[in-house]
Amino acid sequence: MLYYLFGYLEEQFDLFGAGVFQYISFRAIAAIVTSLLIAAIFGRRIIVGLRRLQIGEDIRDLGLAGQMQKKGTPTMGGVILIASILIPTLLFARVKNVYIVLLLISTTWMGLIGFLDDYIKVFRKNKEGLKGGFKVVGQIGLGLIVGLTLYFNDNVRIREYSYENRSRTTFSEEGRNYTDVKSLATTVPFLKNNDFNYNSITPAFLSGTWGWVVYVLVVIFIVTAVSNGANITDGIDGLAAGTSAIIGFTLGVFAYLSSNAIFSEYLNIMYIPSSGELVIFCAAFVGACIGFLWYNSYPAQVFMGDTGSLMLGGVIAVVAFSLRKELLIPVLCGIFLIELLSVILQVGYFKYQKRQRGVEYARQHRLFLMSPLHHHFQKKGYHEAKIVTRFWTIGIILAVVCLATLKLR
Repeated sequence: MLYYLFGYLEEQFDLFGAGVFQYISFRAIAAIVTSLLIAAIFGRRIIVGLRRLQIGEDIRDLGLAGQMQKKGTPTMGGVILIASILIPTLLFARVKNVYIVLLLISTTWMGLIGFLDDYIKVFRKNKEGLKGGFKVVGQIGLGLIVGLTLYFNDNVRIREYSYENRSRTTFSEEGRNYTDVKSLATTVPFLKNNDFNYNSITPAFLSGTWGWVVYVLVVIFIVTAVSNGANITDGIDGLAAGTSAIIGFTLGVFAYLSSNAIFSEYLNIMYIPSSGELVIFCAAFVGACIGFLWYNSYPAQVFMGDTGSLMLGGVIAVVAFSLRKELLIPVLCGIFLIELLSVILQVGYFKYQKRQRGVEYARQHRLFLMSPLHHHFQKKGYHEAKIVTRFWTIGIILAVVCLATLKLR
């Protein structure tokens, strides 16, 4: 909103300094500082309020070191994250931008699903929370909104260059012609000439014009998977928030480069008009995660709950699709993927052993000591602070690998 306000003041009154709000770099810095301050200052008040409402985590004894000491720690702290993301984004981003609108909806949507889950657990005293089927329906709903918007909205385009005139409106840029086109193209990492179009995998009987159906299904699958992966990762103090901050920073770099015609041409990556506003959102996202760590790092004073974890994963997936970097998610979100796979493998292996050798054998011969994977290391005697630090380190390495794809092709 401040972008429009100061733009008006500069145009009408030639207000000194108002033009600085036109720069993405300035607004991104302002967004990350604001989100940090909101999380750090108002986070304390929110935690006090949660304690007054007796919104504490009811923890089952799983035999993990120091686990029962956390009983009664306030949960639903995801509201701190949501406020720290939404407020700076509304203040400093161009809220008419289609990507920003989509991310505001995604943040609110997934936050509400998580909030309902936490509400049922805390106030209804139902440890199961919101039924899994309802969560999946909510995630599918968001995937539909995102997929259909990114395909059908006329403001979602990529830039294609050529040296010949086209029937569509073209513009001159350094002796070349270019046109902003709607496309189902995305980026394949580590490959030269790395554009991939979803139409190419559409079944022949649907023809290439129905590639958007495949695209929407992929969006639904990845939004659901990343959201659940982040949810599962939120099991020890600071793990989900810190990992998400690393991912958000990496996506912010991609957003800045993909929205800059000079950098995108130099790096030979896809130029995405209007995607620069995603830098402001990513800055607010990173600031919110780091600010939340002030209270969530070991020993945690508050847990984010599903209110925060489901939202973090869903938003990360939406940003990745907006930047045409969804095929990087298995690497960029490698921590989420490993955690999710550890649960799937544990359950699958248990069921297999149960069928083959009986339930007692299956209980005594598990694939992991406990899943998700971070609990396996806790069972092995590692302090959770060490586990978190090492997972963060792996997350940073994966982020560097993703950034290296800009040149390693």
